[in-house]
Amino acid sequence: MSSNRVVEGRMVTAKSLAEQLEGEDIMDAEPIKDADRDCPDCGGNVLTVGYMPSALSFVTGYKCQDCPWQERDND
Repeated sequence: MSSNRVVEGRMVTAKSLAEQLEGEDIMDAEPIKDADRDCPDCGGNVLTVGYMPSALSFVTGYKCQDCPWQERDND
């Protein structure tokens, strides 16, 4: 799977997608993957990215490729 994906018409990397979800800089991000779910708002494709906003936390973020919907799970 490519490390760059199109989200709402813009090319993003795993790190830039994670920073968009977090709202600030992050330490590290895993590659972007397709999530096993559809967007609850528009039915579009949902991407997932795991990332570390700090040394002691890991977050899984979900973002629709077509609309502003997003969600985060703190693991």
